[in-house]
Amino acid sequence: MDRDTESVALARLEDQITWYDRKSRSNQRTFKLLKGWTILIGAAVPVLVAVGWSDARVVALLTATIAVVEGLQQLNQHQTNWILYRATCEALKHEKYLYLARAGPYATAANPATLLAERIEGLVSQEHARWTSGREESTRKQTDGQLQTP
Repeated sequence: MDRDTESVALARLEDQITWYDRKSRSNQRTFKLLKGWTILIGAAVPVLVAVGWSDARVVALLTATIAVVEGLQQLNQHQTNWILYRATCEALKHEKYLYLARAGPYATAANPATLLAERIEGLVSQEHARWTSGREESTRKQTDGQLQTP
């Protein structure tokens, strides 16, 4: 029975490490792409105006993309997700290595595999609570901002 518990716990652990690692990398990549676009266009617009670019529609369109990209970033919270997912992934890896070395809380546990399963689910639940809280905070800020706009 203990071997079954161990294999289930380790399978769940590997699955979660893979998921959080993949999602962290994806959110990092998206955040950097969006932020890079904002920086690039934000720097290009004044240069275009300074050199006498005469098509105001192009300048307006480029400037509008900054607002759209920043709105998408605020809506999807790529930077926050990147950091939260990376922190959770690293915490899960930490648990894995403690468990495999039978160190830390696993050194004296009566049933290390059960403890591992409990700690994995605790970490995942904490991350979910932080994610939910972040979404609620983001929504509240967006709503407050909309109410303050004339």
